[in-house]
Amino acid sequence: MLSGEVAVGHSYVVGGDLPDLTSPRTGLLGADFEVVDRHYRVARLYDGGPWTPGLNGPLTVPGLDISVGDFIVAIDGRELTSPTNLFEQLEGTGDRTISLSVNDEPRLEGAREVFVVPTTSERQLRTWSWVSANQRKVDELSDGRLAYVWLPNTGRGGYEYFDRMYFAQQDRQGAVIDERNNGGGSAADYIVEVLARELTGYFNSRAGDRLPFKQPMAGLYGPKAMIINERAGSGGDLLPYLFRFKKLGPLIGTRTWGGLVGTWDTPPLIDGGRFVAPRGGFFDVNGEWAVEGEGVAPDIEVHNDPRPVIEGRDPQLEAAVNNVLERLKEEKVEFKPEPAPPIRYRRPDSAEHSEQTGNQRP
Repeated sequence: MLSGEVAVGHSYVVGGDLPDLTSPRTGLLGADFEVVDRHYRVARLYDGGPWTPGLNGPLTVPGLDISVGDFIVAIDGRELTSPTNLFEQLEGTGDRTISLSVNDEPRLEGAREVFVVPTTSERQLRTWSWVSANQRKVDELSDGRLAYVWLPNTGRGGYEYFDRMYFAQQDRQGAVIDERNNGGGSAADYIVEVLARELTGYFNSRAGDRLPFKQPMAGLYGPKAMIINERAGSGGDLLPYLFRFKKLGPLIGTRTWGGLVGTWDTPPLIDGGRFVAPRGGFFDVNGEWAVEGEGVAPDIEVHNDPRPVIEGRDPQLEAAVNNVLERLKEEKVEFKPEPAPPIRYRRPDSAEHSEQTGNQRP
């Protein structure tokens, strides 16, 4: 009740004297299913993508040969048909080996048996599927000219996403930085400093395609835009604030959450609970409190309304791509080719040197 009267972000009451709950450890197969002829057919598989080591979908492990359109007709020998809930038969299977009977027809006869290990969370599998779809969409809309980078937070995970995605796309002419749903963490100074890098020169190269190395070597120097929404907060508030402060490009989407305060050194209560007391407020270079309770407003407001999203579109992403492509007409960075070799004059001989200096030979 007391916490409910505190008008500040990051004021949380957590846990304490709560009843113990037993998790059913329901296994998940990293797939979407549809019912056809009372049997569950695989409608979509999630594999984690080709460049996420350690992230594999339970049904996409090499050797299983399970494809979209196959039917799961039994789990651990128990026939599976609708209206039985698929996940009811997966209770207690999380992170342990089970058998599945798989058939390309909706019947148990003729099915083959495979062994899989269901996961207890599909979050990363489905997240990477969304990120990969956004990358493909940006590639299609920009004809491969723009990079797409999503930042899930401003903690360790966010830095890993940034380093892996941003530096791998240095051949692009501009970038869309997507920080929607950013869960915060730390102050993203490093990310903003890299985004703000300016081209200062080149070093010629004699290797491979002989393209000069840019200085700084790692960077993406064309126009940029950042997508924001109401589910980005804390470090996800500060990131777009700094993006705007550095004048790196427009913010597109909806106003961020507005919870820019720090929380640290909050001891637990004796019952194991926690009462978080935020104590690190942010104020700007003019000495005025900023962002907390207000959020960061977009320069171009775009809402992802339900109808276009259900149709498979992303108006915020589309608006960001269109903005950067339009600015490329005026802001595109043209890299210079290696110039002709410099002319090196030989050292003058002693006679020429004497004439130039007025000295006589002995």
